[in-house]
Amino acid sequence: MFLKKKIIKSTNDYWDSLKELKEQIENADAIIIGAGAGLSTSAGLEYGGKRFYDNFSDFAEKYGLQDMYSAGFYPFETLKEYWGYWSRHIYLNRYQAIPNRVYDDLLSLVKDKDYFVLTTNVDHCFQKAGFDKKRLFYTQGDYGLFQCSKACHQKTYDNEEQIKAMIETQKDMKIPLELIPYCPHCGAPMTVNLRVDGTFVQDEGWYNASERYNEFLRNHDNDHILFLELGVGNNTPAIIKYPFWNMTSKNKNTVYACINYSEIYYPDQIKKRTISIQNDIKQVLVDLLSVQL
Repeated sequence: MFLKKKIIKSTNDYWDSLKELKEQIENADAIIIGAGAGLSTSAGLEYGGKRFYDNFSDFAEKYGLQDMYSAGFYPFETLKEYWGYWSRHIYLNRYQAIPNRVYDDLLSLVKDKDYFVLTTNVDHCFQKAGFDKKRLFYTQGDYGLFQCSKACHQKTYDNEEQIKAMIETQKDMKIPLELIPYCPHCGAPMTVNLRVDGTFVQDEGWYNASERYNEFLRNHDNDHILFLELGVGNNTPAIIKYPFWNMTSKNKNTVYACINYSEIYYPDQIKKRTISIQNDIKQVLVDLLSVQL
């Protein structure tokens, strides 16, 4: 079992760590990016605070909602209300432009490298920024997809046209009855393709992405790999954080790097091959681009 080590770097270490990370980015045979919610938060996709109240003040007043994350679990009484909220949530976080250049800067750092992205984010920001779709594995779903709420079949459906129609026609936080989406197979209501329970649909695209990720790992077995973890919290550590630790411990040619605004942890077993930077990812990426080796 891994023992966690809490690390808080001093400001004196910051630029040394950046230089070390930049060297790893340039010299690694492969880079595997593990991206969590903190990356999108740094990109301006905050789920609370001003951004929430600027876009959901009516929902906040009527239902007492306080942020987009907890609002996603609110038990709306009708599907018209449910999709009134969710269409706005999806449109804001999936179909509008990314507020700043975080994803663009990240792509600038790795575009000429052999990279792959493993992410729990569901907002499509990597593809909007120009990352190669075949180098992405969205493990937890996609705001841009509908699925049957009963998972009666393993297929998902693009929802952009329907979501935009809901946005354009909703009144009093409700969508028209005729826009409520239903499963074409069993007639159950559709829902968003998000991993929240056992009904999550893993469609053909999900399995293809999973296989491409595993093939990438096989092709770089024992190579010099940089595992670059960005904004990964403790909600789902078994998807990115723990596997990155495990693979780093097993391959002496690997390096684990973690950038996070909050506290950073890593196992003692990989201490000598760990780079930890506790700072805003947005600023770190800007500074990385400026580092000269």
